[in-house]
Amino acid sequence: MRPVVIAACLLLLAPITDSWWASGSAVILDPRMVCKKNRRTRGRLAQICRNETGLVKEITKGVTLGATECAHQFRSRRWNCTTQRRSMRKILMRDTRETGFVNAITAAGVTFSITRACTAGSLLECSCEKGIPKPRRGHDPVDPPPTQESKNKWQWGGCSDNVRFGLKKSREFMDSRYRKRSDIKTLIKLHNHNAGRLAIKNNMKIECKCHGLSGSCTLRTCWWRMPTFREVGDRLRDRFEGAAKVIASNDGDSFMPESPSIKKPGKKDIIYSEESPDFCAPNLKTGSLGTQGRQCNISSAGTDGCDQMCCRRGYVETTINETENCNCQFKWCCEVICETCNVKRNIQTCL
Repeated sequence: MRPVVIAACLLLLAPITDSWWASGSAVILDPRMVCKKNRRTRGRLAQICRNETGLVKEITKGVTLGATECAHQFRSRRWNCTTQRRSMRKILMRDTRETGFVNAITAAGVTFSITRACTAGSLLECSCEKGIPKPRRGHDPVDPPPTQESKNKWQWGGCSDNVRFGLKKSREFMDSRYRKRSDIKTLIKLHNHNAGRLAIKNNMKIECKCHGLSGSCTLRTCWWRMPTFREVGDRLRDRFEGAAKVIASNDGDSFMPESPSIKKPGKKDIIYSEESPDFCAPNLKTGSLGTQGRQCNISSAGTDGCDQMCCRRGYVETTINETENCNCQFKWCCEVICETCNVKRNIQTCL
């Protein structure tokens, strides 16, 4: 059975008061409809909608990618990055840590999808990067990547991921309509967009391929690759854990830490200005769906533990019967024969 496809309505294209994600294959975005809804916009956004429809399709894929990763990263938390329309809409209207993560992972997803399409040759507007790339964070392209055979000859080649194009188009599409605003929510949104992009840009990797007789590696060809999107999600979740609360500065055009004793957040950090609800009980105002009926792990002391997930309300334990392969044996050649065993499993569900 196919997994449910998670999609997202582009919160960047809708008014701030009408932003939401939704799930189900029926709501996968049609780029033509997105641009039709915003046909009166001007500037780079309007140009992309009119002239770069292939790019808009990749942006849509990137938002879906971000939504799927968000659901994975928060699957064992009280707030599980739900794609329930009304709930996500309320979350995105606020400015909590959760909102910051959604904005960051969405920007990262858009950057990743566009860059990947460039490498695959799916976009007319770009291609992969060839030749000697510009320096990336933590590496110097003048010197070969460190290996045990660093004395061997090497050269830049292959097809490096064109992350510069992905970053540029992500900024143009996601940020352009907010550039003239300076309210605290907009400043935080733009900061978190950039933090999501940096989770890709600052973690590019060097990949190499050896050439030579019998694997002698007399010549190495090297190129740049993006991290996997799961790695990007992991890094942004870590930033979520250490997110900094900020307030508007006196100049009205910037922000600063809520407390003077707190270090000023860097470009890679996720920031927010409102405290999160506890998400224990349903609340239409905050978008909380509550945790009643959620599964928990009685043996865990983490966020998926029953005390945490159930907000100390208690849980009910049920036993279910499952079947699985067991007593598997390898039969020469070449077959694996298994028996089918009945297994009982206990499940804890929050009250």
